[in-house]
Amino acid sequence: MKNYIIKMMLVVLIISSIINIYKENNKEKIVFHGEVVNSLAYQSELTYNELIEEKIEIVYKGLTLDELGAKIDKVFNSRLKGYGKIVAEKALEKDVDPVVAASIMLLETGCKWECSSLVKYKNNVGGMRGSRGYMSFKTLDSGIEAFINNLARNYYAKGLNTPEKMNKKYATSKTWAKKVNNYVNMIM
Repeated sequence: MKNYIIKMMLVVLIISSIINIYKENNKEKIVFHGEVVNSLAYQSELTYNELIEEKIEIVYKGLTLDELGAKIDKVFNSRLKGYGKIVAEKALEKDVDPVVAASIMLLETGCKWECSSLVKYKNNVGGMRGSRGYMSFKTLDSGIEAFINNLARNYYAKGLNTPEKMNKKYATSKTWAKKVNNYVNMIM
């Protein structure tokens, strides 16, 4: 009987320790696309406790917003240089894959090298057209935001969330998705 009581006390002690550890680990939370996730350490070189201590927010495939923006910026040139973080931020706000968005921008603008006249004179980063031809925006920021909104509303909201699914609606070229994916691989 004495051994039974000791065993039960140990079980209670172990369970209360587990509950306390769980409560302690859940004081700070990491947000990933709006969801609380406490096991993101495997996606990062940092341990879970380091992520918590530094309050690092993982936003995309184990990357912080700054890291993601820097990856995109390595491929952006000309007028888009320095806009990687802005593209990532705007895309994530609208639940659009930021790497796909940046890749489409690269394909549509040529800004891997020298941006097209659409970017230079109209701040149009996605080859977007309206009833009067190619759309024009006052600033590059507003052109980027309009492009991301277009992807969110006319593609992602309708389940067209990969280059392959977007291809038929976005471009007449049958190789468009393959070209976008080449940029995706270049960024990542």
